[in-house]
Amino acid sequence: MSDYVITTDSNSDVLPEFIQENNLTIIPQYYAFGETVYGDELNMPPHEFYETMRKGELPKSMANNPAVIRERFEKILKEGKNILHIAFSSALSGSCNNVVMTANELLEEYPERRIVVFDSLNASLGEGVSVYRAVELQKEGKSMDEVYDILMQEREHVNVSFTVDDLNHLQRGGRVSKTTAVVGSLVNIKPILTVTSTGELKADGTVRGRKKSLKTLVSRMEAALDTDAYGKDRMVAVLHGDCIDDANMVADMVKGMGFTNVVINDVSPSIGTHAGPGVVGLVFYGKKRL
Repeated sequence: MSDYVITTDSNSDVLPEFIQENNLTIIPQYYAFGETVYGDELNMPPHEFYETMRKGELPKSMANNPAVIRERFEKILKEGKNILHIAFSSALSGSCNNVVMTANELLEEYPERRIVVFDSLNASLGEGVSVYRAVELQKEGKSMDEVYDILMQEREHVNVSFTVDDLNHLQRGGRVSKTTAVVGSLVNIKPILTVTSTGELKADGTVRGRKKSLKTLVSRMEAALDTDAYGKDRMVAVLHGDCIDDANMVADMVKGMGFTNVVINDVSPSIGTHAGPGVVGLVFYGKKRL
């Protein structure tokens, strides 16, 4: 029996059935409309969340809760297990640091146990593919340290690019200027963004029109592949903000390239708060991200 448990946070956007099948412990990330906080016992289905945004209500996101981290980690430690936690990018949120601080406090109380935190330097399914990978490696019999080392070796090769349908949500989060958002919306400009090797968001050009932006995600993926190191059996993930038809279109293009393991899931509300309805992203293993 394995002596460690894999945990992650809800920003990893791992499919619910995978969480259930593998008994994964999830640390919630929170979001709010007005005074109502969601993310743990209280949640909004993705469609309802994005519809609320479409109607003009603006949510805000919050980091995880150290008290909740402690409660869920301590339960595992009391069972005599160690923890490998896969975290949301430390460059985008204080959540990873909250986990590290709570882990250090718990290890003073449970010195015989270990908690290892892997900073994915990624978001959504960019973080999630490392969760899938960790579970796969654990099932192969790899130790916690072996899994951590492999995740570290592969971290910079987990590429994420995405496009949004409405620049105003990125403008609210300070990712683009107000002028860029207004002008871009008028002329149907769609940005392409990436997550850098340091875990930050970076604008990586623009195209005109929605369909072209989706095709650009796939063409850029094709240019960044390293199939000698990472074959076409590696997971590819498509993420979306309540636009499943667009996500399916991207997935079909990826499958047409010969990839056999393609996952599609919603962008969780705590990330969708910043990206807005209509975000579509593509996650794949390839050349090192810059």
